[in-house]
Amino acid sequence: MGEKIGFVGVGAMGSALLKGLINGGVNPDKIIATDVTEDKLHEAAGKYGFEAVADAIDVAVAARIIFLAVKPQDMKNMLKSIASAVTDEHLLVSVAAGISTKDIEKRFDCNVGVIRVMPNTPCLVAEGAMALSGGKNVRDEDLKLVSSWLAEIGMVRVVPEKLMDAVTGLSGSGPAYVYSFIEALSDGGVLAGLPRELAAELAVQTVLGSAKMVMETGMHPAVLREMVTSPGGTTAAGLLELEAGGVRTAAIKAVHAAAERSKELGS
Repeated sequence: MGEKIGFVGVGAMGSALLKGLINGGVNPDKIIATDVTEDKLHEAAGKYGFEAVADAIDVAVAARIIFLAVKPQDMKNMLKSIASAVTDEHLLVSVAAGISTKDIEKRFDCNVGVIRVMPNTPCLVAEGAMALSGGKNVRDEDLKLVSSWLAEIGMVRVVPEKLMDAVTGLSGSGPAYVYSFIEALSDGGVLAGLPRELAAELAVQTVLGSAKMVMETGMHPAVLREMVTSPGGTTAAGLLELEAGGVRTAAIKAVHAAAERSKELGS
């Protein structure tokens, strides 16, 4: 086994994680990767400068730490394909939703270390929200090392694995909810008479600025909301419509539904 870092899967999320490693100081020459889509693999290799190989087993032979960036439904067959090369010294880092560290550990006869990560798509612009959990065989130094790499593409928190499905429902799926809300804000602006392009720009910046206010002030969102809401004013009228439409309840239910689906994917 070499000292290379491996990737099985270099799609959107795999590439984001790979970019984070490089930004964190890992030399691309030390990265080896594969992907089921040959064109995607060679395009990424040309962009980042890593070694591209045809099969996952080649990655497992060459690398001790391997990022498994494949779809949940493809994980079982992929793990089977690398089983003969995996040893106690390996560390597998999975980003597949719903698949526990135990699910991966039981596929091997050795005491392989497994870290489960739940990233999200804003990792692509280095603004991700990620949580990770270590399996029973993971060493503290490996957990810290992977956390430091991931920190190059966003916020990282180590959590008990029992919370990972909830993380999936909130930050994993959450960007889709936010995108839908931005689209709705923009459409509302158009309905009120704004040009489409201007409405979209104002909606995006409003969400970005509001999130930054919460992050930088540390104030509760409810307090910040009250700062914007004058008695009998325009914001109060708008909030009344949001409450009538059940926006808060729908958002809560969306997170819960996605978390439950994550559990189903792992069963």
